Amino acid sequence: MTWLITGGAGYIGAHVVHAMTAAGERVVVLDDLSSGFPERLPAGVPLVRGSVLDRDVVERTLAEHAVTGVVHLAAKKQVGESVEQPLRYYRENVYGLTVLLEAVVAAGVRRFLFSSSAAVYGVPDTGLVAESAACRPINPYGETKLTGEWLVRAAGRAHGLSTACLRYFNVAGAAAPELADVGVFNIIPMFFDRITRQEPPRIFGADYPTPDGTCVRDYIHVADLADAHLAVARRLAGRDGGGDLTVNIGRGVGVSVRELASLVGEVTGRRIDPVVEPRRPGDPATAVASVELIGKELGWSASHGVRDMVASAWAGWLARHPEMTPH
Repeated sequence: MTWLITGGAGYIGAHVVHAMTAAGERVVVLDDLSSGFPERLPAGVPLVRGSVLDRDVVERTLAEHAVTGVVHLAAKKQVGESVEQPLRYYRENVYGLTVLLEAVVAAGVRRFLFSSSAAVYGVPDTGLVAESAACRPINPYGETKLTGEWLVRAAGRAHGLSTACLRYFNVAGAAAPELADVGVFNIIPMFFDRITRQEPPRIFGADYPTPDGTCVRDYIHVADLADAHLAVARRLAGRDGGGDLTVNIGRGVGVSVRELASLVGEVTGRRIDPVVEPRRPGDPATAVASVELIGKELGWSASHGVRDMVASAWAGWLARHPEMTPH
């Protein structure tokens, strides 16, 4: 097998590339480098700079590298931005996937793993969310991921592809400082950013029906997420191809925002009392993955705890903000 990993120079993508190459898988990366960095990639991994929107580049990459499976991670993924720029998100995330699948089918590639999101669930009816839960996304980003799942499954049925859709919950941490998330869009780096500016971390809403009044979420270490990709890719590469699989990727354990803020204070040594601000529209009180299905299907489970996520993310933050390192 040779796997094409789209978006492989990004935060999650690079972790997937490292996990798969370390396990002996052959990999080629396609990335437009809009948010990715070539230096994240292991030595010897081919990098094609280009977009999935470019059919010629995709077809040439599939042919020149004799690709037999695709892990599709390339996408726009900021919720707020998707509300402001829905046309861009549908073009990048849905039309781009369409172009990629057309090239994949034409090239005879028969294995396809799609990076989805817990955003497909919207505001879950229950705290523990199983794959059978109703999908009612509440923003264009979540809509594009759900549409992407529909498209992947339909193409699989029509063209004989073995497919998998992985619904990530809250991704955090880093396998190494140089692979850390450089954005300030997820909650842990948002806390780090506030601390760096000597401002209190912000908690949006403290009156939810949860033990401490703050939202409860399921956090998954990006290294565990990468290992899950490897497990699913190998399932798809098996003799039977793995059929059609849709699974949550999480720990099945909830952590409140206030608990997370306290842990960030412990790990960083900068205990700043958070400031509570009004709720954000659409935030569910609790969203925790049911991980029963992936355990049953693949025997996979996460191995890193939240402290590992915070500590590794902080190491990556310090590597980019040396002024924060104690002297």
